[in-house]
Amino acid sequence: MNTLNKVNEKIGHYRWTICFLLFFATTINYMDRQVLSLLKGVLEVEFDWSESDYSNIVIAFQLVYAVSMLFAGRFIDWLGTKKGYAWSLIVWSVAAILHGFSRGTAGFIGARALLGFGESGNFPAAIKTTAEWFPKKERAFATGIFNSGSNVGAILAPLTVPWLAAKYGWQEAFYIIGAIGFSWLIFWFWLYDIPSRMLAKGRIKQSEYDFIHSDDVAAGVAATEGVKNDHPAGKEKLPWVKLLGYRQTWAFVVGKFMTDGVWWFFLFWLPAYLKAQFGMEGTSVALPLAVLYSMTTVGSIGGGYFPAVFMKEGRNPYNARMIAMLIIALFPLLVLSAQYLGQSSFWYAVIVIGIGASAHQAWSANLFTTVSDMFPKKAVGSVIGIGGMAGGVGGIIISKSAGLLFDHFKELGHIQTGYTIMFVFCALAYVIAWFIMKSLVPKFKLIVDL
Repeated sequence: MNTLNKVNEKIGHYRWTICFLLFFATTINYMDRQVLSLLKGVLEVEFDWSESDYSNIVIAFQLVYAVSMLFAGRFIDWLGTKKGYAWSLIVWSVAAILHGFSRGTAGFIGARALLGFGESGNFPAAIKTTAEWFPKKERAFATGIFNSGSNVGAILAPLTVPWLAAKYGWQEAFYIIGAIGFSWLIFWFWLYDIPSRMLAKGRIKQSEYDFIHSDDVAAGVAATEGVKNDHPAGKEKLPWVKLLGYRQTWAFVVGKFMTDGVWWFFLFWLPAYLKAQFGMEGTSVALPLAVLYSMTTVGSIGGGYFPAVFMKEGRNPYNARMIAMLIIALFPLLVLSAQYLGQSSFWYAVIVIGIGASAHQAWSANLFTTVSDMFPKKAVGSVIGIGGMAGGVGGIIISKSAGLLFDHFKELGHIQTGYTIMFVFCALAYVIAWFIMKSLVPKFKLIVDL
């Protein structure tokens, strides 16, 4: 029996039920997000889109997502995870369905913008829930598990969306996938509440509650503070200006700005890349994309567990995480070979890009957790929101650049050159981000004056 099972047997494991709720919400989130990219070939014919038209629709999502992330984190901190997460999922599910009613580019831009508004609440709520339900030593692993929902969603979408569109029509594909989210709400309201209330209801043991708050005890935090941080709707407002005064905030901002756009690119442009490079579209892309995103699941969960190797050597969570992230940042360099060596077989390109995307998920699981490592629980949602906005801005820049590059090189008859340029950035972004982050926060420092 491994260490995790021994701990769960002794103290209880209800927190993992909460983790799997976050996993399924994130899976739904990414299925709704990816439907558009999988139907790009059908929609660009029906609505006569250029590459720039498509990038503008993608940017509508990313722009609203970026701005909303800034407020979503504060909204989640203010309203609490239970109600905040529910409202977020309701909005994005309605928006996903509305794509099917669009009758032109403007309609898709509007639906996409609303989707970005709703989906902006997913990660602030999930990270805050993780901070509420897990001690620091388990947070990266828990984050890796729920974050792997993005990979599972990305796997399920290509396996279902092209088939639904072929059998029922592209509108129905949006309707069916968008409606899935409402089933999650039943389980969320049934199974979720903050630990103190679950303890009062007898749903968790005192031993599990104490384990969840073991960081507070180890740090000598008063019991009353633990209760305050556990409150579902901490009304105390933390000024953004104050949060931006910390190097720790800026390190997270840089990490998100530099690397989120890479994931957006992989998510929104890979089906188009397979078509441009290898002539694959429709149901023919389902297996390659399923294999690629299956690889990213391994990266997400494995990356979340990776820092534990260095923690066992006695390193504090932040230092262990940064060592792990440096190693992870080296793997995307393999993407540099995708275009040239991938000419012999599309499977080489798929595997190499899959390694890069898997590394992103491992990086992301650890990057998110650096916030809960250094900030008190009441500030986690707001800091995640600030970083999420920065990541959204980075994604906008990547999407617009991709659209312009692809239109330019398509006119020249060699769109593959545009993908080569984009892959160079995707390969180098993580190493650059790591060195900037390390220069901003060279050593672990807990924020205690908020």
